[in-house]
Amino acid sequence: MRTRRSEQLLGHLLLVVGALLALLPFLSIVLLALTPPGERTGGGGLPSSLTLENFATAWTRGGFGQALWSSLIVAVAVVLGASLVSVLAGYAFSTMRFPGRFVLLGILLVGLVMPYEGIIVPLYYLLEGMGLLNTYWALILPQIATSVSLGVLWMRTAYANVPRSLGEAASIDGAGRWATLWRIYVPVSAPAIATLGTLLFLYTWNEFLMALVLVPQNPDVQTAPLALSFFAGSTRNFDPSVTAAAAVIVALPILVVYAIFQRRFITGVVAGAVKE
Repeated sequence: MRTRRSEQLLGHLLLVVGALLALLPFLSIVLLALTPPGERTGGGGLPSSLTLENFATAWTRGGFGQALWSSLIVAVAVVLGASLVSVLAGYAFSTMRFPGRFVLLGILLVGLVMPYEGIIVPLYYLLEGMGLLNTYWALILPQIATSVSLGVLWMRTAYANVPRSLGEAASIDGAGRWATLWRIYVPVSAPAIATLGTLLFLYTWNEFLMALVLVPQNPDVQTAPLALSFFAGSTRNFDPSVTAAAAVIVALPILVVYAIFQRRFITGVVAGAVKE
């Protein structure tokens, strides 16, 4: 009994230590952001006082209000568009039998492993020919397309865990495929859809390469990570405390979203682990 309790205490201690190690980089950035301008703290030392002046300076100089708004527009549009396509296509792949189904699934798998670096140049010339560079569409459309591979396979797996008896019962009651999807499959798979939406929001918000290549010349549509990069690289923003404050401003919405949807996120990840 004592051995088992000791093992449990050791396991809890290791979890606490792991959590602290994971939080240490973020806490150090927050501490640096709260350090008075011009003050240097090295070796993990604490500042003499705490101030919010760096956040005001970063917000004013970096124009992060517009950048955060642009990131929100792009992220919400990508989540809605990719989730809708994923729900419809995932339902088709899970419940319907049609020619070329496995070939299309293979193409989706290729989309999962293809890096952005391999498509960004042809994507640039494609959007240039369409006149969409430096617009919101230059970020929204490509990210919906690159998110569909993950979304379709994710929803196909979620629908595969829905008991077929529910769909058969709906069919007996006279429901068509469309009604069965929205009245049976979507409510049952709501945790998986919420998790997919959270993942897509996180991925889209943190996307940097596409924004750097496709919208570098229009400050009105530049996203928060791109604005942070330009701000940190500016020669007049040499104070590390102000740069750290800007990084916290950009990361804060992600933390808020995860905190709100944390329970749904975990539920969606473990959904389907036990198939009835």
